Amino acid sequence: MMTDAQLRYITTGGNRHPSAADWSNELLAYGAGNNIALWNPADGQHAGVSTILRGHTNSVNAIQILESPSIGLCIISGSNDSSIRVWQSNGKGHFGEWKVLSDHTASVNTISTISGSDIFVSGAADGTVKLWRLSQAGVDLLQSISLKPKFIPLATALVELASGAVVLAVAGTLTSIQVYAGSLETALSLQATLTGHEGWVRSLDFQSQNGIVMLASTSQDRYIRLWKLQESSGNSQSQTTMESLSNKLYRLACGDRHWVMSYDALLVGHEDWVYTARWAPSAQEATLLSASADNSLSIWRREEGSGLWICETRLGEISSLKGSTTATGSTGGFWIGLWSPDGKSVASLSRTGSWRLWSLHETSWQQQTGVSGHVREVQSVSWANDGSYLLSTSSDQTTRLWAEWKTELSSWHEMARPQIHGYDLNCVTTVTRNQFVSGADEKLLRVFNKPRGAEKLLSSLAGLELNDEELPESANIPVLGLSNKAVIQDENEEAAPAPALDKPPVEDTLARHTLWPEHEKLYGHGYEISAVAVNCSGSLIATACKASTLNHAVIRLYETKEWREVKPALSAHTLTVTSLAFSRDDAYLLSVGRDRQWALFQKADTTYEPCTANLKGHSRMILDCSWASSDTFATAGRDKVVKIWQISNGSIEQLTSIIAQAAVTAVAFSTSGTRLLYGTEDGDLVVASTVTISSDHVDRLETGSGRACCSSK
Repeated sequence: MMTDAQLRYITTGGNRHPSAADWSNELLAYGAGNNIALWNPADGQHAGVSTILRGHTNSVNAIQILESPSIGLCIISGSNDSSIRVWQSNGKGHFGEWKVLSDHTASVNTISTISGSDIFVSGAADGTVKLWRLSQAGVDLLQSISLKPKFIPLATALVELASGAVVLAVAGTLTSIQVYAGSLETALSLQATLTGHEGWVRSLDFQSQNGIVMLASTSQDRYIRLWKLQESSGNSQSQTTMESLSNKLYRLACGDRHWVMSYDALLVGHEDWVYTARWAPSAQEATLLSASADNSLSIWRREEGSGLWICETRLGEISSLKGSTTATGSTGGFWIGLWSPDGKSVASLSRTGSWRLWSLHETSWQQQTGVSGHVREVQSVSWANDGSYLLSTSSDQTTRLWAEWKTELSSWHEMARPQIHGYDLNCVTTVTRNQFVSGADEKLLRVFNKPRGAEKLLSSLAGLELNDEELPESANIPVLGLSNKAVIQDENEEAAPAPALDKPPVEDTLARHTLWPEHEKLYGHGYEISAVAVNCSGSLIATACKASTLNHAVIRLYETKEWREVKPALSAHTLTVTSLAFSRDDAYLLSVGRDRQWALFQKADTTYEPCTANLKGHSRMILDCSWASSDTFATAGRDKVVKIWQISNGSIEQLTSIIAQAAVTAVAFSTSGTRLLYGTEDGDLVVASTVTISSDHVDRLETGSGRACCSSK
């Protein structure tokens, strides 16, 4: 039984939804697929994501952190699975699922709270907004509001007035904002409809200061509107009409108290959809942070002399490609902008799922180390042959390089993004420390070489010895191209600058300056690439593609010196080969597939020949395989079984099997062959000792949804 397994690092990208994150109590919680990732941006150790909360069965759209008087610190989340989940803190930085609310019948898109209160509100695609109260006994539904005219709420905001009245603002797939007011003892009623925006409203946020409440609204029309709410001095019902933009007073009433809401200002400056606007906490003067699809964060403050709102600071990518906007199909930009609890830092989520972080030092904002991760399924991982870094490839069309930043604190980070592709990536394997091969939803494989800039970066931060090989300086992607072109310093005077060598690269650098140049393309397959493996000596790679016929379900071999195919192709399967693995001594090549069989090929000179096959290796498709030694291997399948096989005197016998709790999607042996790790479809990682291997001798490590794993070098 394994007792020394420790979680060292979690990496996961954020969901692209304006409501899918909140920052409070030194904790930034954000939606990461079906999970919730917890990160402390102020952590001086740069540990990144500390844990993930599992429970939702679909993408998380809305998150709020609340210090509840009844249950203490909690996280409230809403998801595409139509549920709301309340996670309660145990006081030690850990959260457990406390309650699940299933009253909504469609995706929950927005959640808002009242600070220091037990009250929160939720809005869903079923066209309803629900008001809730937390208590030690559970969660009570106070009111359900059916929106009329029916629309999908995308943003809500709550504020409690000094008199005890509650005001709720709701907006979404209309150009107007509905304002409800009333008391919690009775019910909230629709009392005003704010007009002015010309696109969907994506964000709402209240701020109460000096007896005046301000509401900020952002829209896909590229503008931010500010609305002022203050108590009326009298009970007059007269309406004030003006020719200016603020041509109407909206009157709210609760009991015998009256308030007036009016348009206050129009903030112009963003060039694309504005996703979020947040008021700075505990600021002496009103300060607003906005995040936009134009790749910028803006900090707005009212000028004392003129009273006009001005953008005093702009962060992010100031210049953007002309014509690349949401109107032309772009999904770039910043989806979320958040203030730290002390108002001295800001964080934003970009389209790549990475969090950027800025901190205020005296009068300037300086970018700090954030966190990054894939935003779709991780399909394959591969260690460098010396264990110096880890490559991962994903359906988000990127290949990323992860390495340990070797300082006194020792933390892991994304050090490079070698491949940014136009197709979903399915598999990757390292050939040498300076070269890897990847396969995607296209008919060819691509070989990449490490550039000099990445070599220097890894040497400086990860402690690698500098390589004496001649390496290209950097790489770029030509316009309308998929191939990373090597940049030779002499032929391009405007080559991208090398990344800084004193800290892990920030998102701007990762996305632009850490590409690896493409060295070779490997042709031969007729459909999307499904699997790739390299032998232990690095002289040969095996590849396979998606297939539904015998002719395409072949394994092709390529030698790595001249990158030529070694013929003939190997035949054994009738459907897609899902995984390939060479034995530790390169004597055998193992393949598994969707046809539920595994096949073994034996080395013969420069190629491999069919040795044996098991047509009934598993009762359902086999998804992965791994070698423990030169004669022992494991196969894992959708039938929830891991089987251990051994080659003995020319025959294959099954040693044992492990029954898992869900379909097994990945399996790997440790380098010594004494530990077996497998991952399941429900996100569990299970470690077993090969000495006493059985279903009763395993350690289970809970993580996010698992798909790929590989042994450490």
